[in-house]
Amino acid sequence: MQYFILLDFHWMQLLQPQWYIENGGLWFIVFAVFAETGLFAGFFLPGDSLLFVTGIFSNDLVQKSLGINIDSSFINLLILGFIISLAGIIGNFVGYWFGKKSGPFLFERKDTFLFKKKYLLQAKEFYDKHGGGAIVMARFIPIVRTFAPIVAGIVGMENKKFTWYNITGCIAWVFSMLFAGHYLQQFFFNTFKFDLKEHLEVIVIGIVLVTTAPIFIKLLFDKKKNTKKNTL
Repeated sequence: MQYFILLDFHWMQLLQPQWYIENGGLWFIVFAVFAETGLFAGFFLPGDSLLFVTGIFSNDLVQKSLGINIDSSFINLLILGFIISLAGIIGNFVGYWFGKKSGPFLFERKDTFLFKKKYLLQAKEFYDKHGGGAIVMARFIPIVRTFAPIVAGIVGMENKKFTWYNITGCIAWVFSMLFAGHYLQQFFFNTFKFDLKEHLEVIVIGIVLVTTAPIFIKLLFDKKKNTKKNTL
C-alpha cells in the first residue's frame, strides 16, 4: 500500500509530519532529522513538529517500525529518543565536517533553490553572539539548526567542544519534543477528551509559529533598526 502512496508523492508532503509516520515510520523520521541537522539542503524539513508528532505516535512507531511490543510508554520514548538523537548527532558532525572542508567556498557561493546564503549568515551571526552554546540553542530554532554546525566548522571550533555541545543539544532537543508530544496528548485526552491525533494540522501550524517567531521578531527589529539608521 505504501508503494502506491509514494507513487503519488509531492514535494510539499515533506513539510507534513504525518506523511513520514504514515509512509516510512521511524526510519523516515531518522532520515529527516539527519538531513535537517547535517545537510544544508534539509533546512526546510519539519524538525520540531515532526518530533512532537512522533511523541504522539511513539507506541505505534516502536511496535510497527521495530517489531517489538513494549507495554511501557516511557521505555518506548527512550528507545525512540536514543535512535533519533543518534541521527541528529551524526547529522551535526556531517555539517561540522562539511563546514571545515568547504567554509570559504560557501560564503562565495551564489544562491540556488536548495542553498540560501542569508541563512548561513544568520547562523554565523547567531554563533558569534552565543559562542559554543549556539550549538545547543540552535537545535530549537528552525533553519539555524541546519547551518550552525556548518558555521562551527568554518570558524574552526575545537572538536571536543563541538562534540560536547552537539551531543548535549541534540539529546535535549529530541527528548523534550518527544516527551512534550506524548504527554500533552495524554493530558488533553484524559482531561478534555481532546485527541491531538485528530488535529495534527493545527498542532503543526502552532509549533511552526512558536519556533519561527524569534526569527521573524529579529528580522523585524533589524529592519526597524536599519530604517532608523537611514533616516539619521
